[in-house]
Amino acid sequence: MYKQLNLWENGETLEPATVQSQITPQNLILPDGDLVIYPNLFDTTESDQLFYELYNNTHWRQDAIKLYGKSIPLPRLTAWYGDRGTSYTYSGIEMNPEPWTSILLQIKSKIEPLSNVKFNSVLLNLYRDGKDGVSWHSDDEPELGNNTVIGSVSFGDTRRFMFRHKSKKYASQEVNLTHGSFLLMRGTTQQFWQHQIPKTSKPVKPRINLTFRVIITST
Repeated sequence: MYKQLNLWENGETLEPATVQSQITPQNLILPDGDLVIYPNLFDTTESDQLFYELYNNTHWRQDAIKLYGKSIPLPRLTAWYGDRGTSYTYSGIEMNPEPWTSILLQIKSKIEPLSNVKFNSVLLNLYRDGKDGVSWHSDDEPELGNNTVIGSVSFGDTRRFMFRHKSKKYASQEVNLTHGSFLLMRGTTQQFWQHQIPKTSKPVKPRINLTFRVIITST
């Protein structure tokens, strides 16, 4: 279990996202992409509670990748939960699912009606501070099939989420993923676009991101 975070002591709370209707989406205009964001799907109180539960009760792991023959720790902690048989491999790292928790099922049940998809797995990332991030990539592994649907939920401090087109070098976009936001990526987005969470020298508090997915299984 990761050490407890004293984020709410002395009356301190995370800065809430811009006040908007929880169910009013904003379309992000990307050529060859299909993205919708709900900036404040989870209200501040619910987001604080979910962040605390996920931070302290998720089975976080420190994975590493091989780079030039050396083992390099990923600049973030990760966890993988889902249905049986939803193993997932990325960057040479094999993830075998742990059973769903009540907290994850609670979040899943809130985003599935908006996604029109029944997700069977979720990758969790814990960005502990500005030194943590994730480099340019697409969620296009074979296990995800074509026209992948990714439901991305964020809790914690706001981080920049950047997009760049794989062939149209002039095409780029970024959005701030705020506490309690939900970003839905679908259609050909993963086929044509890459995304990243850049590292930053600015002081930032921890952030947890959950990317719900549909893994193609043999059963």
